[in-house]
Amino acid sequence: MRFTSISCEQREAMLRTVGCADMDALFDSVPAAVRLSRPLDVPDGLTEFEADSRLRALARANAPATSLVSFAGAGCYDHHIPSIVDHVLRKPEFFTAYTPYQPEVSQGTLQNIYEFQTMICELTGMDVANASMYDGATALTEAALMAARVTKRHTVVVSAAVHPEWRQVLRTYADASVLEVREVASAGGVTDGAALAAALDDSVAAVLIASPNFFGALEDLGAIAEAAHAAGALFVVAANPVLLGVLEPPSAFGADIVVGEGQMLGNAMSFGGPGLGFFGAREAHLRQMPGRIVGRTVDVDGSMAFVLTMQTREQHIRREKATSNICSNHALNALAATVYLSALGVAGLESVGRSCVAKAHYLRAALLSTGRFASPWESAFANEFALSFDGDAVALRDALVERGFLAGVPVRELDPCAPAGLMLFAATEKRTKAEMDALADEVTSL
Repeated sequence: MRFTSISCEQREAMLRTVGCADMDALFDSVPAAVRLSRPLDVPDGLTEFEADSRLRALARANAPATSLVSFAGAGCYDHHIPSIVDHVLRKPEFFTAYTPYQPEVSQGTLQNIYEFQTMICELTGMDVANASMYDGATALTEAALMAARVTKRHTVVVSAAVHPEWRQVLRTYADASVLEVREVASAGGVTDGAALAAALDDSVAAVLIASPNFFGALEDLGAIAEAAHAAGALFVVAANPVLLGVLEPPSAFGADIVVGEGQMLGNAMSFGGPGLGFFGAREAHLRQMPGRIVGRTVDVDGSMAFVLTMQTREQHIRREKATSNICSNHALNALAATVYLSALGVAGLESVGRSCVAKAHYLRAALLSTGRFASPWESAFANEFALSFDGDAVALRDALVERGFLAGVPVRELDPCAPAGLMLFAATEKRTKAEMDALADEVTSL
């Protein structure tokens, strides 16, 4: 063993303190048979210059998504991020701040979270929102757990049209809790109504739906809400926050809890994370909400002030009373979302949403015109859609990357039960008609 950061005298002093004559004696309690009897097989250390060169070489082996024309989606989207977002995020008082346990020195962070909550309420139509979750998948799962607490029931019904990774997170949490998960099939790209009806009974705490769903299709939220409420269950909807600028909020269809992934609100794709989950609910269920909630009050001088309120985490109350143990609320990501929404405003968000929907419909028509794709269904969709490719979907995706396009997510890579040729495509406001036409030309030439 080599010591490089302490002197020999310091080493000997440490050994004497613990009562060991030498280094071998220090490890006498470890059987000789399991000790490593040779030097570690690791390369020698590098100088700072050498390490910098090595890391740059490794970085050049990657193709950043921003260097490609992206038509990929499946939960992570290439939206434009206004420059003001990064400028605000890099302010030291935000960038280095931790959990605002001390409100007297955390007013800026607390106000940002409060504004974030307010914006989520305005987008979703919910009465209250919390201070962000880890991501959309955990937000959906926390909604299921919350519904179980509210209804005193322990079964949740989730549509197979919800993102497969989100459903896996739900099952993981359910395995370690009292939840039972019933999954209902999709048909025609949306939740199968007959299968949903058959899955509902007086043990169901919640029905979990995404709209747009994993396939980009829009669900009949009104009909599903009616069925859920008739069974005494809560209705949970996962929504795309950008599209809430142009779609009716889930509250208009009777949603009790609205969740979603907020990556598309001013957050980079960043190899899939970190993102942020948002969570809104009706006020009647406020005390069962997970995570942090920031409230506005006045201080001893009568001035406006912000504080953490309704604190139901394990760190704040007795463990058996806690609603969750969300330790990191991704407040920096929530700040990005707050700045993004503030910069765009109502009209700007609507413009982005309309652009995404219009371009997705144009792209779908362009890809169908190549003759290489077929439509698996004709369900209404927004910014994303599924098509069936007549060949190897993975090979097509890889070939398009070589031509500068990040296009088409083979669904079977995320859901092994999906048809082999099924692919997802998405369009954001960044994509141009020329880029979409070029993608169709490349598909035709392959």
